[in-house]
Amino acid sequence: MSDPDFPTTGSSTAMLAGPAGPLEVAVDLPDADVAALPVVAIVCHPLSTEGGSMHNKVVTMVARALRDLGVTTVRFNFRGVGESAGSFDDGNGEQDDLRAVAAWVRTQRPDDALWLAGFSFGAYVSLRAAAAIEPQALISIAPPAGRWDFAGMQPPEQWLVIQGDADEIVDPQAVYAWLETLPRQPELVRMPDTSHFFHRKLIDLRGAVQHAVKHWLPAAA
Repeated sequence: MSDPDFPTTGSSTAMLAGPAGPLEVAVDLPDADVAALPVVAIVCHPLSTEGGSMHNKVVTMVARALRDLGVTTVRFNFRGVGESAGSFDDGNGEQDDLRAVAAWVRTQRPDDALWLAGFSFGAYVSLRAAAAIEPQALISIAPPAGRWDFAGMQPPEQWLVIQGDADEIVDPQAVYAWLETLPRQPELVRMPDTSHFFHRKLIDLRGAVQHAVKHWLPAAA
């Protein structure tokens, strides 16, 4: 199959040629009243085997937060989710999926900065793939340190980590302990009384993302 052109207005879905078959993607441009910036952010969803998809509320809120700042966002379903072909591959094939989406974005929008973002399992996949993709910025929401192998990660200099202190799925202390071992420290936002899925805290999450990344944004054309 041939890959589609990158949309120029509004919101749309498309199918890309992925390493395990077609990949379902959703592209959302900033609203008409927001100055669009030369940045595209790919947002990765949580664990496929636990119902994670590109429609997850944390994923869509992170994407919304970025679009409000003028960033174009790309969400996609990992293999075996929604209309994406293939089956779950423990984060290995999912890195290939992300690399395929990133290659499409860079082919279609070669002059734009590429950012990666991910929630939970999506944070793991985007961190693991960062060395190969070399994004200009990375946003990691509840990275599941202690549940997956986080050795040898190579995040970019512009790196944001947001972690809920009441996370019942990802051990916050395991995340903080892992971060302390790294030679490059992220901008860390600890959210008190916040569960894994940011119940009743999604608006706070939006604000935390926007506040942290504003100084990474290029000037509007």
